[in-house]
Amino acid sequence: QFHDIGNVLDREFIRLAMPALEKRKNVKAQLKIANRNRSAGAMLSGEVVKRYGHKGLPEDTIHINLKGTTGQSFGAWVCRGITLEVEGEGNDYIGKGLSGGKLIIYPPSKATQITASKSIIAGNTVLYGAIEGECYLHGIAGERFAVRNSGAIAVVEGVGDHGCEYMTGGVVIVLGLTGQNFAAGMSGGIAYILDEDGTFADRCNLNMVELEEVSREMNFETSKNNDPKDVFSDMTRFDEIRLYRLIEKHLKYTSSTKAAEILGSWDIYRRKFIKVMPIEFRRALEEIEMKETRVDSVA
Repeated sequence: QFHDIGNVLDREFIRLAMPALEKRKNVKAQLKIANRNRSAGAMLSGEVVKRYGHKGLPEDTIHINLKGTTGQSFGAWVCRGITLEVEGEGNDYIGKGLSGGKLIIYPPSKATQITASKSIIAGNTVLYGAIEGECYLHGIAGERFAVRNSGAIAVVEGVGDHGCEYMTGGVVIVLGLTGQNFAAGMSGGIAYILDEDGTFADRCNLNMVELEEVSREMNFETSKNNDPKDVFSDMTRFDEIRLYRLIEKHLKYTSSTKAAEILGSWDIYRRKFIKVMPIEFRRALEEIEMKETRVDSVA
């Protein structure tokens, strides 16, 4: 069989990343990408994992800036230590199987006639089967966003139908509208939806999830500087801090005007967010906490 992969974009990724692969040195590169460049980042991740396993490399060791339109499965299985940043737009299956890396996509600087938060930036089935990592999209994604996501973090500014379908872990933030049937089969992880018009409940599949308000944290101004591990260790608490921090990161990486607006009027916008919490996921977390409490009391 001849797979014609001798000259794919990933070969250039690997060539440029050799100082990181061989000596763990930081690498930054700028390249163009087109929709014929499919699964960009997957082969590079394979080279990292061959050498360093799932632990990968320190965050942002390999940072590749791209301009253009990605092909399908951009950032598939990207591992820890790799950041792929795109000024342009994405296709279907972005971040399929994402395994610890970071994906960032925002519109071209010359696209001055669009409102990014109301424009499509990515295709369907983003983060399908992702297990770990981060994804920040300055714009709207298509259908089945984060389907079967089991651990990745994502911030997006709108999604189509069936968002978070069969999701089992991770955190998804939608800074805008969702399509129908959100959270169908969602058994784990959490989602936060900016419900500005109060209609989200009508589009959410409530068979396996409950909707909650994002409560004000008692010591938010001091608590938001706590250890991030603590904030992400208990998905039944720390909602405001977790949400605020991730929107801050979204602003940092994408310069999102929507994120800037939300953070600039936080007291107003915080009350417009709805938390989507799987019922059985909450029960399991509470049972684990009770067992740990009993063990600590005995000790």
